Amino acid sequence: MHIAILTFEGFNELDSLIALGVLNRVRKPDWRVSIASPAARVRSMNGVVLESHIGLQEACTADAVIVGSGRLTRDVVADAALMAQLRFDPARQLLAAQCSGTLVLAKLGLLDGVPACTDLTTKPWVQEAGVDVLNQPFFANGNVATAGGCLASHYLAAWIIARLEGIEAAESAIHYVAPVGEKDDYVSRAMRHIAPFLQNKAPTVRPQEMADQRSAG
Repeated sequence: MHIAILTFEGFNELDSLIALGVLNRVRKPDWRVSIASPAARVRSMNGVVLESHIGLQEACTADAVIVGSGRLTRDVVADAALMAQLRFDPARQLLAAQCSGTLVLAKLGLLDGVPACTDLTTKPWVQEAGVDVLNQPFFANGNVATAGGCLASHYLAAWIIARLEGIEAAESAIHYVAPVGEKDDYVSRAMRHIAPFLQNKAPTVRPQEMADQRSAG
């Protein structure tokens, strides 16, 4: 299972790296989390230089994609050549966007008729793109989820883990990263936000896993 975190020049460290850390709490040989960027290196809004794992083309083939945010997101959506490389399909992928990453999904037409979450700075730009913005940290519609506020990034990570590996795996990941003495509170809060969007949504099971399950049965 491959999860790609789109990380552009001027990225917000909290958005990309918190999700990276939480998602990597799943310890399975076939579980891979990658920073995906249009260049080999990108610099954050605070000057942190990050080496990408993969390019955008490979990111488009991932099982799940998180579009991170940053101070240059409006430049990203104004770059027609760059946007043309972002070919996602919610019928076969989980798609998630953090803060201004929501603007990217909106401009790609992936939020048509669907409300979304974003940060307060990006809110008017997302609204201009024709998307209703919710006053809440997390929302999902089918295979597309959005989050608003840097510290809501672990909600996106938990949602992806719950969809791909199950609720117990998501709870375990949040429990691990939560502050000591507040772990139960963090897990409860995270699951309270994402649980309404997991109903009747069984984790994605790949053909080999289904074969293994049939053999075990």
